[in-house]
Amino acid sequence: MRAGAGRRRLRAGLRAAAAGVPGAARSVVSADGVARLCRTLGARSGIEVEGLTHVAEAERIIGTPDSAGADESAASDGTDVPAERPRGRRRIVALFVVAVLAYLLDLGSKILVVEKLEGRDPIPVIGDLLRFDAVRNPGAAFGMGEAFTIIFTCIAAAVIVVIVRLARKLYSLPWAIALGLLLGGALGNLTDRIFRSPGVFEGAVVDFIAPAHFAVFNLADSAIVCGGILIVILSFRGLDPDGTVHKD
Repeated sequence: MRAGAGRRRLRAGLRAAAAGVPGAARSVVSADGVARLCRTLGARSGIEVEGLTHVAEAERIIGTPDSAGADESAASDGTDVPAERPRGRRRIVALFVVAVLAYLLDLGSKILVVEKLEGRDPIPVIGDLLRFDAVRNPGAAFGMGEAFTIIFTCIAAAVIVVIVRLARKLYSLPWAIALGLLLGGALGNLTDRIFRSPGVFEGAVVDFIAPAHFAVFNLADSAIVCGGILIVILSFRGLDPDGTVHKD
């Protein structure tokens, strides 16, 4: 009887102690501390040995942090953010890889065209349907707006700045590819406008792809158009640059 009464007093004492301990402090109560508490209370209640067998029960009554509480604590202080950051970095890398590839292909093709094709007869690729013909274009893509070279130069520079700023919030791989194509194409034509004759910001873009019954263009123009088409498709599908999907 005395042992049973002592056990009841032990449990009552532990519950009373737990009620007075704040939640944050309960999580630091160790098994050793609980064991010492059991010994002390057990000696006073006449159940010196049995007090040690209630360590697990004491920890259950006092409470220890569970996995859900740990997750909520991690979410509140932002410790789970690094799990998302690698995904963001991978999308940014994809954007700039696509942009660099598009830019280098465009730049290399223009250097080759200027050296080997400019001032010479066009080269037939598919009969009369497609030819390579070096043309200097002071206007926008596909030879439009030849009187507004400086304006198009400023627009291209603004597009580049907007894409670079948007890259910080980029979590969608398709959007990274689309914006990379736009960025690479804009940089390719902007390079011509800055460094080619007749002068800075007034330079003529090198075009050489000449389909039949269509304007002459280059790989930068192709990258811009492909990137724009992909953005339209992604927008119709409800996919945002941050990876969220709309179902409206």
